[in-house]
Amino acid sequence: MENILQELKGRFAAKVLKAQERSARRVYFDFAAADIPAVVKFLFRDLKCRFVIATGMDTPEALEIIYHFSHDASGKMISLRAFIPDKKNPEIDSITPIIIGAEWIEREIWELLGINFKGHPNLKRLLLADEWPEGKYPLRKSS
Repeated sequence: MENILQELKGRFAAKVLKAQERSARRVYFDFAAADIPAVVKFLFRDLKCRFVIATGMDTPEALEIIYHFSHDASGKMISLRAFIPDKKNPEIDSITPIIIGAEWIEREIWELLGINFKGHPNLKRLLLADEWPEGKYPLRKSS
């Protein structure tokens, strides 16, 4: 794990907002939303980490997305957290052009939290009924 963390910190030292090792097997890195695609590309293509899932939530300060990666060779989990403070027009670049397997989870987060994934190839409803009102997001505390 140390090697992976050193490589990630070395490559993106100026962009890491916060790093937190929660256990011997799990570490979180906070990044500005604009930096996520470059970090994802590095983890996925260069460090050979596997994309597991992304999670989204509405916090009092911002909408946040956490991208979870596994480094299968070492059994370690690396999570990248991005904060989106603009809740009226939340957006972040899609990671789908890098990892096609992120397409459905980005659609889910868009639909349930209202975060626009710029560059997503197919941003349309996945879970909610067609009659669900536009602009209402089930996982938003303020919606």
